[in-house]
Amino acid sequence: MLLNEHSAHYKLPDLRYDFSALEPVINAEIMRLHYEKHHQAYVNNLNAALEKYHSAESKKDMATALSLQESIRFNGGGHINHTIFWSILCPEKEALGQPSPKMREHLIKDFGSVAAFQEIFQKKTTAIQGSGWGWLGYNKNLKRLEIAWLSNQDPLSTKNLVPLFGIDVWEHAYYLQYKNKRNDYVQAIWRILDWKSIEERLINAI
Repeated sequence: MLLNEHSAHYKLPDLRYDFSALEPVINAEIMRLHYEKHHQAYVNNLNAALEKYHSAESKKDMATALSLQESIRFNGGGHINHTIFWSILCPEKEALGQPSPKMREHLIKDFGSVAAFQEIFQKKTTAIQGSGWGWLGYNKNLKRLEIAWLSNQDPLSTKNLVPLFGIDVWEHAYYLQYKNKRNDYVQAIWRILDWKSIEERLINAI
């Protein structure tokens, strides 16, 4: 949340569930570290960079303002991406286990079948080199769903897509529990996707 144009202050979003609620897919230790340490660091660094940016802007210090843009993009992207990530997860007992009707309709239209979509998404997201995210987004211009893979914390908006859901494949998201088995982690995430929330994002995007 941005308080005003001169005093930037973003904060962690409230979680809808406890740290242990996503077990056994994501254990409580990873959730706590991911949320309280990693996401909080993006928020803190974003706020600090924006404060410096506003100060430089007020002094017409263009060189400093420009030098801060990379930090704003990286940490702002980290905040946006993680905020979406928490919102599209839910305890396994509350998950539908499969896409909701409207999502299923669009996945079949744009990928041939739900299974075909999942196979492509799984394979490509697991194969991301280094750190990054696998995303399903909506292309408003083409009126279709698209998969995208982005490095580091680049937000999906940089691809002109509206984010529906993303899977974080930075090591801090899974390594304590899954070690080097990234594919197992990505495969397990399907069990805790909140398809109702994802469908709401699609409806709002269309």
